[in-house]
Amino acid sequence: MFEFHADRKRYFDIQQINAEKYILPFIESNFSIEPGMRALEIGCGEGGVLKAFINKGCLGVGVEFDETRIENGKKWLSEDIKNNKLSFVAKDIYDTDVESLGGKFDIIILKDVIEHIHDQQKLLKRLKDFLVPQGIIFFGFPPWQMPFGGHQQLCQKKLGKVPYFHLLPTPLYKSVLKMFKEPQHVINDLIEIKETGISIERFERIVKETNYAIVSKIHYLFNPIYEYKFNVKPKKQNSLISKIPYLRNFVTTCVYYIIK
Repeated sequence: MFEFHADRKRYFDIQQINAEKYILPFIESNFSIEPGMRALEIGCGEGGVLKAFINKGCLGVGVEFDETRIENGKKWLSEDIKNNKLSFVAKDIYDTDVESLGGKFDIIILKDVIEHIHDQQKLLKRLKDFLVPQGIIFFGFPPWQMPFGGHQQLCQKKLGKVPYFHLLPTPLYKSVLKMFKEPQHVINDLIEIKETGISIERFERIVKETNYAIVSKIHYLFNPIYEYKFNVKPKKQNSLISKIPYLRNFVTTCVYYIIK
């Protein structure tokens, strides 16, 4: 098993490969990506996903709150920055405006990000300011109730391999993390994810309430990224299970959505 968070360059490379193999084909089955289109990734990290869009001819902008991750991205994508194909912005998306990013975007990307955002309805409303009229937004995220939806892989002790325990009531969840001597910063991160974790039903409700339309979606039994982490081939969720509200959250490890 590859430990994603231990080797940031390898993680960057895998994000790019995963985007090229799975995210881009999903988007292109519903939306034509043309050279010169502007692509914005929110929570871009080092820019691995965004790199796949740049290689398709897009002009990329990455917004990332954690400036240390952007520093790696600037190093690994220096040629694209030099050639004006990419720029990074070290800010919270709520502290930016469309003018400072150079104008509106044809594609907005949120990969493994929305489950970290407080007030997700506010975010979707905000994104309308950044999107051209015919533009799309891509979301990829793990439903909160799935076996590792609490991001317990962040745990530094044995709990990182325990499924579903993030669904415990918050006081008990904190007690278990403390009992296993997880560092306080890890506990803080995991509690934040518990507060912001999002289900399929909640996401689709927010999309509707903010007057977007779902263009396409895929639910995965096995997340495409597991191909690199666990050597497990991606597998789409059973179509019947995908239609059963709430139950599907517990056995679906990843969902992809395009909205407009």
